[in-house]
Amino acid sequence: MRRPNPWIVLPAALFGALAAWLAGTITAVSCRYQEAGGTVVTCPLATSVVAVLAFLMVGIGVAVVLVLVYRSLAEWRDHQAGADRSDA
Repeated sequence: MRRPNPWIVLPAALFGALAAWLAGTITAVSCRYQEAGGTVVTCPLATSVVAVLAFLMVGIGVAVVLVLVYRSLAEWRDHQAGADRSDA
């Protein structure tokens, strides 16, 4: 039985953080407006919610893809090793 690859977490967290930063920045810029008195009002709750959702969706998506890639590579290596043994 194969152990899970712990290195999958690193790129998933990295891309999740990048997505959270990008989504939070876009939401913060699009939600900012200026009141009649000249005060700039932002939406920190909406920015936070969008950033957290982006982190989760992208992080989980990248992790799923990487798990499938590593499993496919392991299966291909097993298949290649079996083919090499049957040729010998």
